[in-house]
Amino acid sequence: MKGIITVLVAIVTIPLCGGAFAADAVKLGYVDIQKVLNLSSAGKDAKEQLTAKVKKYQDEINRKQEEMKKLKDELEKKGSVLSESAKSAKEKSYQQLLKDLQRLQKDAQEDLQSKDEELTRKILSDIEKIVQEYGRKNGYTFIFIRNDSMIYASETAEVTDQILSLVNALKK
Repeated sequence: MKGIITVLVAIVTIPLCGGAFAADAVKLGYVDIQKVLNLSSAGKDAKEQLTAKVKKYQDEINRKQEEMKKLKDELEKKGSVLSESAKSAKEKSYQQLLKDLQRLQKDAQEDLQSKDEELTRKILSDIEKIVQEYGRKNGYTFIFIRNDSMIYASETAEVTDQILSLVNALKK
């Protein structure tokens, strides 16, 4: 009995709701966030900052690797003529350089990942605000993020270029 009442309520209610949705035109849009991140001035600046940091770390890593190579070559060439204590000291020095290099690589990776997340978070926050304002001003009911789970979306619903120009205007 309870099930029949639920079905009857649903049958009566659905047409009423449908009328409410039909009265207001639903305006949908979507934005390709990755495109905005890659093509915006802020995104390009963030990429340049990260590239500069990567180069700095890579130079330091290369310097340490060269230092290790010299020490290893020295051990191989002069190892047989060195006293046991001198050889042991050089091997210890080599092991310390190896640890330093591994620590530097780990720290660099963590720092770069952290910086990337920080910069991306800031840009995404700005994009979110811009999309919300754009949606309100232009009468959108929903603006979605374009992603792999979208099976179909009309190109006329895409607002990426408009959002990209607003993001770039924010930077100026």
